[in-house]
Amino acid sequence: MNLTTRRIAFAGILAALYAVVTVLEGWQLPTLAYGAIQFRFAEALSVLCCFTPAAIPGMVLGCIVSNFFNPLGFSAIDIVFGSLATLLACGITWAMSRHIEEKRSLVWLVPLPTILLNAAIVGAELAVFIDKSATLPAWLANALSVGAGEAAVMYALGVPLLFFLLKSTRLTRDLRKL
Repeated sequence: MNLTTRRIAFAGILAALYAVVTVLEGWQLPTLAYGAIQFRFAEALSVLCCFTPAAIPGMVLGCIVSNFFNPLGFSAIDIVFGSLATLLACGITWAMSRHIEEKRSLVWLVPLPTILLNAAIVGAELAVFIDKSATLPAWLANALSVGAGEAAVMYALGVPLLFFLLKSTRLTRDLRKL
């Protein structure tokens, strides 16, 4: 990826937006942004990865910064594993983008990498480091609760944002130039 000034600025703004939204959400309701049932509103921004790979470092950096403020006491672990989930999800979302352009009916699949990877990776993280249980039932319970929260955010906020951006040809064009 060619690191132009615009791409760096976009990634920085996206990282700041993700971090501020998540940290403010975490200060109000810590378990909402960092607990087993996560409704991280900033995750909806991951749909921006459909338009530009410049969104990937912004999302990952925003996740890293917000995880420094994890009030549940396992921020270093969350920085590593939560950010890994975000990196993988955003990379897959970017890879899917060509297919979304070709077939708009696939728009509903865009949230799946974010939902499934966060459910699997963050679910395992919570099972091992919060529940202190590396068992399949503990992972499954945490994966289902994280996945449910991610699905709610992605389909309530992320998909409408994606549809808005797809309808706005100027915004879409500008994002693709990054």
